[in-house]
Amino acid sequence: MAYTHSSYNEVLMMLGGALLAAPIFKRLGLGTILGYLAAGVVIGPILHQIRDGEELLGVAELGVVFLLFLIGLELKPSRLWAMRRDIFGLGLAQVGVTGLVLAGLVFAFRLEEWDGALIIGFGLALSSTAFAMQILEDEGDVNTRYGQRAFSMLLLQDLAIVPLLALIPLLAEQKPEDTTSAFEDFTIAVAAIAALLAAGRYLLNPLFQVIARTGAREAMIAAALFVVLAAAMLLQMAGLSMAMGAFLAGVLLADSSYRHELQADVEPFRGILLGLFFMAVGLSLHLDVVFSSWLTILIATPAVMLVKSLVIYGLCRFTGSPHNDAVRIALVLPQGGEFGFVLFTAASAAGIFSGGLASLLIAIVTISMALTPIAAALSRFLLVEDLEEEIEEDFGDAGADVLMIGFSRFGQIAAQILLAGGREVTVIDHSTDRVRQAASFGFRIYFGDGTRKDVLRAAGIERAKIVAICTQGKGTTDRIVDLVQSEYPNATLFVRSYDRIHTLELRSKGVQHDVRETFESALVFGRETLEELGVEPDDALAISDDIRRRDLARLELQAVEGITAGRHMLHSKPVKPEPLVRPKKKTQAEIDEEESAA
Repeated sequence: MAYTHSSYNEVLMMLGGALLAAPIFKRLGLGTILGYLAAGVVIGPILHQIRDGEELLGVAELGVVFLLFLIGLELKPSRLWAMRRDIFGLGLAQVGVTGLVLAGLVFAFRLEEWDGALIIGFGLALSSTAFAMQILEDEGDVNTRYGQRAFSMLLLQDLAIVPLLALIPLLAEQKPEDTTSAFEDFTIAVAAIAALLAAGRYLLNPLFQVIARTGAREAMIAAALFVVLAAAMLLQMAGLSMAMGAFLAGVLLADSSYRHELQADVEPFRGILLGLFFMAVGLSLHLDVVFSSWLTILIATPAVMLVKSLVIYGLCRFTGSPHNDAVRIALVLPQGGEFGFVLFTAASAAGIFSGGLASLLIAIVTISMALTPIAAALSRFLLVEDLEEEIEEDFGDAGADVLMIGFSRFGQIAAQILLAGGREVTVIDHSTDRVRQAASFGFRIYFGDGTRKDVLRAAGIERAKIVAICTQGKGTTDRIVDLVQSEYPNATLFVRSYDRIHTLELRSKGVQHDVRETFESALVFGRETLEELGVEPDDALAISDDIRRRDLARLELQAVEGITAGRHMLHSKPVKPEPLVRPKKKTQAEIDEEESAA
């Protein structure tokens, strides 16, 4: 009874630690992973509340198992094929070259034997998917050219952990009780993989089909957990890693019609168990080793980040990335990754190197993660202006009634109306891909940066009656507005604004014509919705016009009194009477009567 009580206390402490640390570290921009690690270090090595961190790793490893299963579920053949060059070209080169370079440095400095050096080199070659994707999402760069290349490298790294984990039993010395030969071990491993592939092809989909027909959700959850754990245990019994088994099971179900259901069922278990894993890593951290080797950590951490950055930059440039993109990728991916924890812990358990060295490596990875936001911020100082692919700026026949800056979806639609009205439009855009695409449709579009005065002059801004600024980013739009107002104060500006606050800022600068990028489309959307609900088209149009007038009045009031003014003009409840009745038009006699009375 006392043991049970103690176990519950340990679980409670770990949950409480996760509850406190994860949100704090997330708020600080360091990520939840470091929060889990910190909580584990505080509970274990510092406060000594839990002393069996190594034993907890056995259970917590299930988090990694579920993570690999979910990664496998995402790897549809079509997606892999579309990104094949970056994934299997750039990504594979990054893991291979970086791993060999770091392993060579470890071996050259006599820090470890060749088997341990390989594990260390390739473990440090892996970057943190969680940290890198968080930075890309925060900056809105996930779908950019460099963001996609970075994601491809991360995806290959996630795949690489599978063969790396499978490599550990091969590098580890055979245990004395292991009487089977290497050939027998290999045969058993191949047979297990073949059995798993056969089961995935002929058994899994029929199994889920039968369970789905029952309508029992708890049975579907149990089946999902069973498949993941069964695949993991099968390969573990064959001498391979549990993670590899889960990954193969995920890949086999990637094209299944039950993929999304499985993903939703497994995700909660993955989240809690992976957090438990990182806490267990923190619990098993040898602080005495870390403190005694603080100088090594201080030197090794920036050295590892520098080597990774240089290798990634060189590979990106070699494979066609411009300087700026290569710099961004190199400084988003210099850190060690969460899979490094997995690899080093597994290698230590297999006896390839000591637990103290594993703790040292985990400390290096942890500190490199913490330094990643700083490294990403430093990238802006290494960028070079106008180093993107350039097209010769030939504005020989430029000059039109309207100079349009930016040709994204907003600008394309606006240009259609202007051209349909018989007006000449000169368009400039800084995206080479967009210029080529628009030119193929016959548009008169030029490559150019709208934030440069010389480009605006060459594009005919002095001859243009209207300058239409249709750029996407608020910051870019503001820079162009400031430039035009300072250098060409007589130019008439039509500006695409980002939101209501941006509109108020533009009007405070003297911009008389602006359109919020979503306002008019929202009005049309609402009007058509009313019509579908049975409101007469004329009535719906009158209502939308009223909303437009109210919005204009609110803007005028907010420009004077602040953003919170004019709340009484908003409709927060259905307008009475219902149904809405169109206002009655006054007769000419009534109008004449009012005028005579006045």
